Amino acid sequence: MAPQKVSNAFKLSLGSLRQRLLGIAPEEASFARRGFSPGPARERLEVIGAVFLSGYHMALEETDLRGLAARLNQHDAEVSGFAFEGAAMGLALLDLMTPWKKDRWQYFMHSGGDKHIYMAHVGVGWAWARLQRWRGGRTRLTNPLLRWLAIDGYGFHEGYFHWPEFIRGRALPERLSGYSRRVFDQGLGRSLWFVNGADVERIDATVRTFPVTRRADLWSGVGLACAYAGGVDGAALTALRAAAAPYQAPLAQGVCFAAKTRQRAGNLTPHTELACRMLCGLNAVEAAARTDEALQDLPYDDELPAYELWRQRIQARFASEAA
Repeated sequence: MAPQKVSNAFKLSLGSLRQRLLGIAPEEASFARRGFSPGPARERLEVIGAVFLSGYHMALEETDLRGLAARLNQHDAEVSGFAFEGAAMGLALLDLMTPWKKDRWQYFMHSGGDKHIYMAHVGVGWAWARLQRWRGGRTRLTNPLLRWLAIDGYGFHEGYFHWPEFIRGRALPERLSGYSRRVFDQGLGRSLWFVNGADVERIDATVRTFPVTRRADLWSGVGLACAYAGGVDGAALTALRAAAAPYQAPLAQGVCFAAKTRQRAGNLTPHTELACRMLCGLNAVEAAARTDEALQDLPYDDELPAYELWRQRIQARFASEAA
């Protein structure tokens, strides 16, 4: 057999082996398998889960990362970010597990994944959760601002796959402390959108079971999920705004983060636009701009992490406008 054919055969075999060892069955993203409550967005949220797993499996089977971004972009633009998130999880997982090669995720960021940089950092958190590895492992997260999104991704993972413990049981992550637990709750809040099927009444009731000190971060995550994942109409968004009444600033800040994530990726959607107008009083481009404005002269040597100062600036502006 010619050397090139041997090389190609080896790559195909390696990709298949990764799939067998690390693959996740499609039904793992179904409401029935997860035990989630049905709601108005069930079908849409299951599609999102399937797209995430598609991206994850593409990353596992792809041995030439130069073409990975193009494959991921074959998904509809509206949901392509979830495919990139899944791919980032797969690459980070391989980085953590293989000592002979540890730069797949970084290479992906420089070869087409940068437009989805927010989702890619979240995907790293999924890998950490799967392996229970912390401090970045072999996936070097050098961005001092966005690396916190990996902890957010960990929180989402635990809420999605272990909701009886972390949502119903309101458990705290033992491996995290300090501000990391707050970022965990922001990701956990995003998972509430899925676990409760985007049903506003159930989401509100669930958040109320948590201590008051955790609710603002949970509502911030809910805001991000509703504006990014979508699945509900204007009436539901009106109800969501009312339910989060004491926490409208964190909710709006989460919506702005979703708008910025989609704007950078070039995949703004009507449901993001609607959420921005109803929950922030801004259009999606204006909401994304709020996040950029809050970054100006952001200090990185403060007692609080710059990521939290970023969030606080956005929330303070909404609070002052409401007042």
